[in-house]
Order: sequence, then C-alpha cells, then structure tokens
Amino acid sequence: MKILETDVLLVGGGIMSATLGVLLHQLNPNLSITMVEQLADVALESSDALNNAGTGHAGYCELNYTPQDADGSIQIQRALEINAAFEVSLQFWSHLVETGALPSPKNFINKTPHLSFVWGEKNSAFLKQRHALLKQHPLFEHMQFSEDFSQLQQWMPLIMANRKANEHLAATYVEHGSDVDFGALTRHLVAYLKKQANFHLHTNTQVKNLNKVKDRVKDNTWHVKLHDLNTKHTHTVKAKFVFLGAGGGALPLLQKAEIDESKGYGGFPVSGQWLICHNPAVITQHYAKVYGKAALGAPPMSVPHLDTRVINGKRALLFGPFAGFTTKFLKAGSKFDLAKSVKANNLKAMLGVGRHNLALTKYLMKEATQTHEQRMNALRDFLPDAVNSDWTLENAGQRVQIIKQCNQKWGKLEFGTEIVAAKDGTLAALLGASPGASVSVKAMIDVIERCFSAQLNSENWAEKLKVLVPSYQQSLIDDATLLKTVRTKTLSTLQLN
Repeated sequence: MKILETDVLLVGGGIMSATLGVLLHQLNPNLSITMVEQLADVALESSDALNNAGTGHAGYCELNYTPQDADGSIQIQRALEINAAFEVSLQFWSHLVETGALPSPKNFINKTPHLSFVWGEKNSAFLKQRHALLKQHPLFEHMQFSEDFSQLQQWMPLIMANRKANEHLAATYVEHGSDVDFGALTRHLVAYLKKQANFHLHTNTQVKNLNKVKDRVKDNTWHVKLHDLNTKHTHTVKAKFVFLGAGGGALPLLQKAEIDESKGYGGFPVSGQWLICHNPAVITQHYAKVYGKAALGAPPMSVPHLDTRVINGKRALLFGPFAGFTTKFLKAGSKFDLAKSVKANNLKAMLGVGRHNLALTKYLMKEATQTHEQRMNALRDFLPDAVNSDWTLENAGQRVQIIKQCNQKWGKLEFGTEIVAAKDGTLAALLGASPGASVSVKAMIDVIERCFSAQLNSENWAEKLKVLVPSYQQSLIDDATLLKTVRTKTLSTLQLN
C-alpha cells in the first residue's frame, strides 16, 4: 500500500479546515498541508450558504446569547465573547484582503444591518433592558433601541408594512452588521491554498480509519487510511498533525482516533429547514437580518429570523430555520450515524441527555411534522401579509450538538463550539455548532495554541499572528482603545462602514 507523508492533514473541506490551513501556511509556508473531503467539492456541507446560519454571528441580534435568569437579570458575557471573537475573524479576513490572498470583500461579506425584533410588553421590556446593558460596553456602543413606529418603519419597512400603530413592538439596530457567505469564503480560502506548491486537495475521498504510530525512532505520527470514492483505491497518509474539521462527521472520526480526551463525548443531531422567498418584489423590500425570540423549548439554533443573504452575489430572503428530528450527522450522512456513535464510554452521558431532554425531542419531532400553513403562520409574526405561494421549503444543514459527561445528570447537552485536542498536540477536532463559522479564526488560533505551542515560542509564530490578527493576545472586551483601532480598520477594509 502506498504511503504518503504530510505535515498537516485537514479532514473536511469546510470553513474550519480552510481557515486553519491558511493560518498555518501564513505562519510557515514550508509546511506540507493535505486536505481531504468526501464530497465532490469543498464547502458543500455546513459551510454552504443555505446550510449555514450565515449571520456573521456577532451577538448583536441573537437573543439566545443574552439569556434572562429567573430573577429577571440578563447575562451579557456570552454576547461580549462572541462579538470579540467575530472581530478576530474580521481582522484576519482584512489582512488576507489587503495582501491579495482573498479577493474583494464583496465576494464573501456584505454590510447588512442586524436587528432584534420583539412584540408584547414583556418582550419589549426585556429588549430594552438588554440594550441598556450592552450599550454600556464599547463593543455594542453603536446599538440603537426604539419602540417608535416610524423609526421601526425606517429600519425594517417590509416587516412594518400594514401594521397598526398601536401594536407594542420594539427593536434594536446595529448598522454595521454583516452577512457572510461562508461557502464562498471557504472556496476562496481553498483557492488560495491550491496556488501553494505544498498544498494538496483530495475530494471524493473518505477517511476509513486513523491510528497512532509509535515506532523505534519515536515517530509520533498518525497513519490515516483514505478511500478514493471514484477509483475505489485505498492509500495511507502519514501525518504529523491531524485536524478533524468535518462538521457532524468529526465525532465519529474522533472516536476512531481513540484519544483519551475523546472519551465521554456524544452527539445530538438536529436538522433544519428554511422558507425561501422566490418573489423578487418581496426580496428587494427587505435588507437586514431580523431575529426574534425562540419558542419555549426550542434549541438555540432555531431562533426565528428573517434573513437577507447574498449568495454567490445574488440577493436572497430566508425565514427560519425550522428545527427537525434526525439521526444523521451530516446532510449527506447515514440514518445510522447516531446509533453508531453510541460507545461504552459515552453511553451514560447519552442516556442522561435523552432522559433530561425529552421535551426537546418532542419539540423537534413536532417541528418536523408542521404543515406549510403552520410554517407560514410563524413567518406572519414577522410578515403579516406573507403569501403562501411566494415561499417554498428547502432543507438546511445538519448540526450535531455536544453531549458531555456530567455528574449531576449523567450527561449534559451543550449548544456551542468546542475543541478536543490530544495532550501531545498531534490531533484536534472541532465539535458543536453555533456560533461555529463566525468564530472560525479564533477557534483555529486556539487549535494552534494547543497543538503548536513549541512553534509559537521558538519560531516567532506569536509575532506573526499579531500581524495576521493585530489584537492577538490582547482583549477586545477590556481594551476599548484597541477595539476602536481594529474595528475602524476592518470595517473600512471589508467595506462594512
């Protein structure tokens, strides 16, 4: 069997692998990097524009990032952290645009206002309190709040059309929000990598197995068995470092790696669907991302929003996502994915999550069996005049939420993004979903810090990272002057101001 060698093996052709590949190449152009993707092209699963939330998650409009406690207090720390993390992504993309590694920003990011929209006195009071707390922080100082009917008409004319002036409505507004086509961004990043002599991309290629090899010369590498789905040939790649960035497919591969750090992890898959508008007259009347409050019992990724997208340069209007129950870990996965993921070391955690989340499971199954009229009625909370024939239902991507061991409940379900890395730094995997793609740069810098610590110290990688991301090793949450400097530059470079 033919054995190839590579310094870095990236499994999965999505935004995470592409980001890590470009970061590592920028830090050391001599690294040999190999990317494998089991589909026919990159960015066809979670990074695809219709499969991904696409918001440019910045905490501006996503109300689930500022939960309200039973005593009425609102927690804003997560919104601050996500906003600061998104600023890291903007800095890196700005650097790549300035140096020509990425094309004009209009090819992947566009200025799109971010709004939170609620109705009813209780929800309006919550939004007003949330705004007051967030606006005190420099990260959110430009956020506006209004209950004024005429102001809301200016911010979101389509949503306000034909509404009565006595309705109790409220919204917050951030003008410099953005829409990110992560599918396009991923393809541009990979196109840049493909121009490098020591980068190799293998599509239609499936990882069958991966094993740690420790030979007589203390060669601490991974042997990864790859299967070409076109030729049916199998070969092995010998990699010094492996990154599992395969979305929902990362968990099964992490389990095959059998590193100690993977024990106890499980996955809870959730599917999604969008209502997509096909009436140009409606699409052109709305240019914003408008988020509402999630229904009671809904998972965080199901926060309803009326969402302007620019997909491959063309305006689109989506509403949703509607959650659904699934046993697949990938859109192109198998209905047996969930069953195959149950192992002796995560069985207790999986059972615990199943027992304590019966309401969530029932909610997902109810969502999956909704009629078109029921989904349209949910849309009419945003657009009272919505016409059934203007909208059709299309499938979104798969999300696999993290299940972890927990002493109190055996296991707990987490809605977030988490890196699992081997203690020797030779393998890392990214698990979870939202905020996902929007914080891809910070997440991949975390991978580098955990798995390439020697290079950070001995090869001046830390200094190079400060060129790629000027705020590296500093806090945008705590340093208002630094925030103003980097935000002014990124908004200008990416044409978001």
